Amino acid sequence: MAKFSINDFHGVIPALVTAFDLDGTLNEDLTRGLTASLLSRGVDGFYLTGSTGEGFMMSPDERMRVVQVVCDEVAGRVPVMVHVGAISTYQTVALAQQAEAAGADAISSVPPIYWPFTPDQIVNYYTDVTASTSLPMVAYNITLAGALGFDMLARLATIEGLKGVKYTAPTHFEIGRMKREIGPQFRVFSGADEMAMSGLAFGADGLIGSFYNIIPELYADLTKAMAEGRLDDAKALQDKANDIIFFTLQQYPMSAVKRVMAWQGADAGYCRKPFDNYETPEQEAALKDAFRAFRDSHDLSGIGFLDGI
Repeated sequence: MAKFSINDFHGVIPALVTAFDLDGTLNEDLTRGLTASLLSRGVDGFYLTGSTGEGFMMSPDERMRVVQVVCDEVAGRVPVMVHVGAISTYQTVALAQQAEAAGADAISSVPPIYWPFTPDQIVNYYTDVTASTSLPMVAYNITLAGALGFDMLARLATIEGLKGVKYTAPTHFEIGRMKREIGPQFRVFSGADEMAMSGLAFGADGLIGSFYNIIPELYADLTKAMAEGRLDDAKALQDKANDIIFFTLQQYPMSAVKRVMAWQGADAGYCRKPFDNYETPEQEAALKDAFRAFRDSHDLSGIGFLDGI
């Protein structure tokens, strides 16, 4: 049974990576360890098996197992939202019901993918999935899986139990519009890490993203600065975060995030192919050298993993 309500999701919520061995095997022990590490660093919740979690790279049974392992490790200390999106309503409902049974507090989904579904079919999808559990649903707007425009989100907001959106898009004026026209009770989670300050400025209720796996403290400080109206401080923190984000995106991005987590004492394993990996000690050493050179050429003191390498 869920412990938290949708209003308990706020602050800095990592879109949790999933740990795999180099051969692609799901590593439950590492997944448990990285969850515990982020809890110790004060994150405000978790978002599981989404894009960052390589959810579409896993079988339904593997996705279910990740949710079980993480919910068991979290043990009700922070709220957990599970991405359950799949190519069919049938499969999505099964994932949603398993997430509820495992102790998740909310579910989330991209719209149905691959075929060009009609607006009515998309609404029917969210209606059916939301009705399949007692958990609140958060729609997931991301261009990779088919963007949900304002008019569609307004329609989805009328579905009983659909309580918000994970909004991963640069059009942050829509966040303000949702808060005004759909209503302040409709929860909006900013999903663009490089625009967290903007998302919060337009009224986002929290942050969900990839880089909160490696620099959650920086974003916690940014969130606090925004809440206190210290805009100059918030901008300086966003600039630091963006330097790190843009540099990491020039590497093998998700594999680099996982290696950085390992340098912080929480080995997150590797990515599944066809993603690239830093497979050898020499490749990882070169990555670390690149981060050192990057650190030394930027004003990035006080960033834990950069100070530590």
